[in-house]
Amino acid sequence: MTTEKLNTLLTALYVLVDDHLPKTRRLGRPPRLSDAELVCLAVAQVLLGFHSEARWIRFAHAHLRPMFPGLPQRPAYNKRLRAARPHIQQAIRTLAQHSDLWPDPVWITDSTPVECGRSRDTARRSALAGWAGYGYCASHSRWFWGLRLHLVCTPAGLPITWALATPKVDEREVLAALIETEPDLAHDRPGLLILADKGYVSAELDRFLDQYGITLLRPSYRNHQPRPGQTLLKPIRQLIESVNDTLKGQLGLEQHGGRTIEGAATRVSQRILAMTCAIWHNRTTGQPITHSLIAYDH
Repeated sequence: MTTEKLNTLLTALYVLVDDHLPKTRRLGRPPRLSDAELVCLAVAQVLLGFHSEARWIRFAHAHLRPMFPGLPQRPAYNKRLRAARPHIQQAIRTLAQHSDLWPDPVWITDSTPVECGRSRDTARRSALAGWAGYGYCASHSRWFWGLRLHLVCTPAGLPITWALATPKVDEREVLAALIETEPDLAHDRPGLLILADKGYVSAELDRFLDQYGITLLRPSYRNHQPRPGQTLLKPIRQLIESVNDTLKGQLGLEQHGGRTIEGAATRVSQRILAMTCAIWHNRTTGQPITHSLIAYDH
């Protein structure tokens, strides 16, 4: 381990997660590596930039034995990690709720492509076929085969809720489903404001969100009358772009390597967990930049 700050983050993460993760009852001997330790390993893998599990396990056995004496070999790590996806999602929510950013009454939402392959053979034979599909990324003017990550976060980048969906699904439908699935998120924030881009233009969506007391602020089309407050959107919209850039540029979202539904979902969750953990720790320790990962990635 080359940085004391990463050691500090993992220690604080272990203490919090170990207190809040549900205790799994297993038959036989308990595993040498606890669920809380597994979550910490998953975060360290992403923050240190190991996209290959084989390289990560070799590094961990060489450098992390003192912190994780029960380190498994790669097949066992892969199996445990995929089975621990509910724990990873629970850890994301626990960290977010323990951040002072959680009650923020302003959210930002957007979707970003998550490539899962580039060849026609991959698209035909992959176990992701039927869930992944072809979609168009307007911001990069290109087609891709994979999924879309729909993320709702605070302006500081703290994830509130998210979903992976086929590119064929309209992002307005996904946003409505996220709100409908967890209505308490909106009820706990009276006067909630969601900032979005032109892809969320829909009178039906506006009426749906109004039932939950949510106001959707988005730009209007050029041939429509400008909406109130739309001039304020341009600088704020850069915030969600910076969050997506963190996920892709620093956390390797597009190098997730998932080849099955469980694998892709787990690896994307793993990266969102790492970002949430960094934001939580930066806020707790009073760091000047909320979602900076520079202190933990080397």
